[in-house]
Amino acid sequence: MCIRMLIYLCLLVGAVSHQQVYATSFSVNIQDKASLQRGAKLFMNYCSGCHSLKYLRYDRMAKGLGLMRSVRQIDEDLLKNNLIFTQATITDPIEIAMPPEDAKQWFGIVPPDLSLVARAKGEEWIYNYLTGFYNDDSRPFGTNNYLVPDVAMPNILDTLHNKMGERQFDENVLDLVTFLAYVSEPIQTERYHMGFFVIGFLGILFLVSLCLKIVYWRKIGIK
Repeated sequence: MCIRMLIYLCLLVGAVSHQQVYATSFSVNIQDKASLQRGAKLFMNYCSGCHSLKYLRYDRMAKGLGLMRSVRQIDEDLLKNNLIFTQATITDPIEIAMPPEDAKQWFGIVPPDLSLVARAKGEEWIYNYLTGFYNDDSRPFGTNNYLVPDVAMPNILDTLHNKMGERQFDENVLDLVTFLAYVSEPIQTERYHMGFFVIGFLGILFLVSLCLKIVYWRKIGIK
């Protein structure tokens, strides 16, 4: 009886150890420029070799990340030295140099553009995907993914993961997710600030309209 119980517990521990704990909900802060900058650097160093952001230009990214010399002037040196690793100019969209034919030959599929992945899948999906890799010798690259079984993509963050602890790695993944959330809708940073002005304007308009209504009805003798 004791031996059976011991075997059962060992199997139970083994099963639990191979389960992926998914993040169900969390919020990213696209107003955090430092997080956006770290996420952009991670994307350019680990993801941009295969994945494009064709709906985002380098100069637009620089503005969103706060890489500016002044209100109107982009810090081109900072942008080129840290985030542009191809012959692209700052007005070019973020494309990859890998020909689609080569990508299909190496991976069996052309890596998708990630411009809208946060809107299509959600931030939680991206986080769970990036943290869901595990070793699997049966796969071509030696890894598999809990969220997307038999995925063609290798675990590109594995070397980064090995350099740091779990908490620091988790923070890096969150920075990358934050950047992709920004990429999916770059205007949201401006829209956030614009919302305060719109609400303020509507508040002033309401007060003016209320005063005009009081004056107008008073003149025609209606209280």
